[in-house]
Amino acid sequence: MTNTPGFNTLAIHAGAAPDPSTGARITPIYQTASYVFNDADHAASLFGLEAFGNIYTRIGGPTQSVLEARVAALEGGTAALAVASGHAAQFLCFHTLLEPGDEFVAGRQLYGGSVNQFNHSYKKFNWNVIWADSTDPESFAKAVTPKTKAIFVESIANPGGTIIDLPAIAAIAKKAGVPFIVDNTMASPYLCRPKEHGADVVVHSLTKFLGGHGNSIGGVLVDCGTYDWLGSKHRYKTLVDPNPSYGGMKLAETFGNFAFAIAARVMGLRDIGPAIAPMNAFLILTGIETLPLRMQRHCDNALAVAKHLQKHPKVAWVNYAGLEGNASYALHKKICPKGAGAVFTFGLKGGYEAGVALVGGLKMFSHLANIGDTRSLVIHPASTTHRQLTDAQKVSAGAGPDVVRLSIGIEDVEDIIGDLDQALAAA
Repeated sequence: MTNTPGFNTLAIHAGAAPDPSTGARITPIYQTASYVFNDADHAASLFGLEAFGNIYTRIGGPTQSVLEARVAALEGGTAALAVASGHAAQFLCFHTLLEPGDEFVAGRQLYGGSVNQFNHSYKKFNWNVIWADSTDPESFAKAVTPKTKAIFVESIANPGGTIIDLPAIAAIAKKAGVPFIVDNTMASPYLCRPKEHGADVVVHSLTKFLGGHGNSIGGVLVDCGTYDWLGSKHRYKTLVDPNPSYGGMKLAETFGNFAFAIAARVMGLRDIGPAIAPMNAFLILTGIETLPLRMQRHCDNALAVAKHLQKHPKVAWVNYAGLEGNASYALHKKICPKGAGAVFTFGLKGGYEAGVALVGGLKMFSHLANIGDTRSLVIHPASTTHRQLTDAQKVSAGAGPDVVRLSIGIEDVEDIIGDLDQALAAA
């Protein structure tokens, strides 16, 4: 193996080694609630953050640790924290950064569940979102106030598939002196590594492309190790203030360029508790081993399907960044040169009713609220994932009444197109 392993090698080997007790080559599922200490001093060092090791599965475990190391390696980060879901990863991210009354700026082109989480659930903590337009970097600069503590976007927006100009928004975050957080779920690190475009923290729903098989729920946050917490003009109390839970330790001083991941674990996961199960961590690890192979097939199939739909008489428009002439095509070549992803939207000339009918007529596609599966998936966002939004919010989020979202799988592309054609003919 070379000094700098390639992406395919990291996807299989990063963070893992044969089990020292049994010689098992695959990372075992350590299905236990807690771990035995060597002695009282060993326990004290673990609880005092003087040594790393296993205490209790709510805080972490060996299976989870391999998953965290692997995703951190794929994203080029310094450390990662795996948790129960993508929403949990987002929550712990903001829990680490924000105090009551703080604000963060987010691009409004987001997964509908994130829009709901930011608009409603976070208000209970007096964390306040200010919305910007992800396709207009300058709108982020205009939205920044003295209370702004972070900027958040998706690398590829869900459900519209718009590719975001990460370097431009990263420059605005840097000028404002705040961390730049990127949800990289839709792209995966195979297509895009946000750290290389200025991100300080990366989050994923592991449920999607990283796991890839629709069999487990998980989330992860990755500390890129790039933000200077001690030198920031803002005060991130969880990181820089003396911590009474750990004898007055200042986490940013003690842990340096992986302090954010440590803080999210010991001040977020420890107390709030959205732990990922060892079984789910194992399944996601197994999925990551084939990530490069799957993602390329996803992208190749998606481009072929998008080109086919573009010519279909019942289709009004297709929004896929891989199509020449698409508004995101240049950014696709810059940010995600290997492919524009597996997820895209298109509009039917028959509007809302035609979208509902199409979904009902598909046979091979699965109608469900997920993306990133090996199987091809379909949903009509206006009647499902985004129905809690107002009509104006749906349109702003790329989920208008005529919109159908596809997550193209890795089946034979002829079969994918055939299923769409028969359903379109019936609709």
